Amino acid sequence: MLEAVLERITYANEETGYTIARVATRRGGDDLLTVVGALLGVQPGESLRLVGRWGSHPKYGRQFEVHSYTTVLPATVQGIERYLGSGLIKGVGPKTAARIVETFGVDTLRIIEEEPGRLTEVHGLGRKRSAAIGAAWEEQKAIKEVMVFLQGVGVSTSLAVRIYKKYGDSSISVVRNEPYRLAADVWGIGFKTADTIAQAVGIPHDSPQRVRAGIQYTLSEAADAGHCYLPEPNLVADAATILGVPADLVRECLTGLAAEEGVVREQVPNPTSEGGTIPAVYLVPFHRAEQSLAGGLLRLSRTSADRLPAFADVDWTRALAWLRTRTGADLADEQEQAVRLALTEKVAVLTGGPGCGKSFTVKSIIELAAAKKAKIVLAAPTGRAAKRMTELTGHPAATVHRLLQLRPGGDPTHDRDNPIDADLIVVDESSMLDLILANKLIRAVPNGAHLLLVGDVDQLPSVGAGEVLRDILAADAIPRVRLTRIFRQAQQSGVVVNAHRINDGLPPALGEYPDFFLFPSDEPEATAEQVVEIVARRIPRRFGLQPRDIQVLTPMHRGPAGSANLNVTLQQALAPHREGMPERRHGARVFRVGDKVIQIRNNYDKGTAGVFNGTVGVVTALDPDEQRLTVRTDEDEEVGYDFDELDELQHAYAITVHRSQGSEYPAVVIPVTMGSYTMLQRNLLYTAVTRARKLVVLAGSRKAIAIAVRTAGTGRRHTALTHRLSPT
Repeated sequence: MLEAVLERITYANEETGYTIARVATRRGGDDLLTVVGALLGVQPGESLRLVGRWGSHPKYGRQFEVHSYTTVLPATVQGIERYLGSGLIKGVGPKTAARIVETFGVDTLRIIEEEPGRLTEVHGLGRKRSAAIGAAWEEQKAIKEVMVFLQGVGVSTSLAVRIYKKYGDSSISVVRNEPYRLAADVWGIGFKTADTIAQAVGIPHDSPQRVRAGIQYTLSEAADAGHCYLPEPNLVADAATILGVPADLVRECLTGLAAEEGVVREQVPNPTSEGGTIPAVYLVPFHRAEQSLAGGLLRLSRTSADRLPAFADVDWTRALAWLRTRTGADLADEQEQAVRLALTEKVAVLTGGPGCGKSFTVKSIIELAAAKKAKIVLAAPTGRAAKRMTELTGHPAATVHRLLQLRPGGDPTHDRDNPIDADLIVVDESSMLDLILANKLIRAVPNGAHLLLVGDVDQLPSVGAGEVLRDILAADAIPRVRLTRIFRQAQQSGVVVNAHRINDGLPPALGEYPDFFLFPSDEPEATAEQVVEIVARRIPRRFGLQPRDIQVLTPMHRGPAGSANLNVTLQQALAPHREGMPERRHGARVFRVGDKVIQIRNNYDKGTAGVFNGTVGVVTALDPDEQRLTVRTDEDEEVGYDFDELDELQHAYAITVHRSQGSEYPAVVIPVTMGSYTMLQRNLLYTAVTRARKLVVLAGSRKAIAIAVRTAGTGRRHTALTHRLSPT
């Protein structure tokens, strides 16, 4: 056993929890010792009782290998000051800690616990702040008790905090008796973590409670992969494998779950056999959303009401001639068809690749509608896409979430009973709309309004479940126009030309354009080093762009050229540690002022209308005393995060291509290596290239690029929206 104070963390692996740290012991003099093991969640300044054994590393020498640990209260004045100033207690940073310890000495911790009212004796601490510190200490003490229990069943510190915030004093009871509730109730705890806890508290391997939770987990994982349902044979086989139980037991529990309406079973068309059907199993929210979305689209498209009646019998020759005087350019035949469609049909779709004039077409539609005094509403799934739409059209655009005015919990203010007041609604980047959000949007469109969905159907589908734009385009009930002609000006752009070449299964033309480059490298490690050099030095020097204007888009999260590793190396290059500047370690990440960050879950309780998966921002402030970090999002909103909420954020110097959807950047750097072999697909590379406004730099393997270009992509997602939109 080793008792020590954690001085600093030198390495932490977010996925495994493996940590390398330096600690100080009372009898160790000034020399720091190295400890290694699962220590994620501990903070510098905490006193630890470590259980393990001494070992020797061939390169780094003697180190203590930690098997388990508990936190203990320090006994010395210096230890107490460091402990209090570590950010453990909200409202107490290093300066406040020093003043408290100066006043109370070794009695400090007893005073905070037993007589917190005496904190007013400390210079600068009033009654209100003293009470807040006392309350924070009590909460921390309660969390520690939960942590001790949870550590015994394999739960990390950060998850223990979240469990306590959800269940309070009932935490241990819920964990012991209903562990599978955690997977549904607590963000960040999936079935696997809940299952580990369940085994530790003695729930049988073949318990119906476990199998039913496993079935719902299997469907939830499928939804995370984009599927709205799973064919029943696939579900049974997958769940049996995940759970390690017989398929017959899964079928039996599935029948019970369906009877209790925990899932929905329904026959849907089999996409692989003409006229055949398959038994589909849905989680309830996805079944309801798919039915509701299809019904809503058909209702809107078939209504006799019309909020743009002026276009029913307009003289199109005169209207288009007038439009030409406003825009100074003629519409191509495809664009003219799209303009007519949007203003005469209640629901329509406009799709096409870069350089084909989607934006000019939308601007033309808006000009004509505005001339008839129409109420026009523009929206896009992300803040960046909404900003770009505003710049291109001159009309204000909002995110879909803000348009719907989502309330805490996720319910929209605007719905079928309280629709948006609009005659024309245009939604850009519609390929990003997942099933749940699309359904909320359609329910809020008023009867008789015109809805135009605009997007590039060849891009990656939405991060969430469904292929809404593709499914709508495949349904004959909804009229559509596909723009295919690349305009002459766009033909000068390597970004545009090569995007279309990739989409057509052709290799990009390299060395022919001043805005499209390849830095070849066969090794992922060398590619990663190249990416840092390109972002930090080469592009700024050659093109005058700032690193903040350059986005690295990777196929994968893991690996040397994956987003996780690149974020570490890019942060070191662009926002390094500076003495005296505040920073906050959270697990394997260190947050600093100036960091680019991205939200990785929907949180309806943050900001004025929620903060959503994929929202990007910059860290503008970090307060160790208040244990709070502030992010300015790409919607120019200041959003605060308590330090125990930081697992909602990841660094965004490098992000996956999936997370980049709907965004556009002056320059994009794309590492493509054989290490990301499973993700090398045409629509992924196409999506990455089309995110760039001025410049694309590929880095990596020519072979990997060739594989991506000729690989059409994985099979379709399991959805039935097209079927529900088809005439019965």
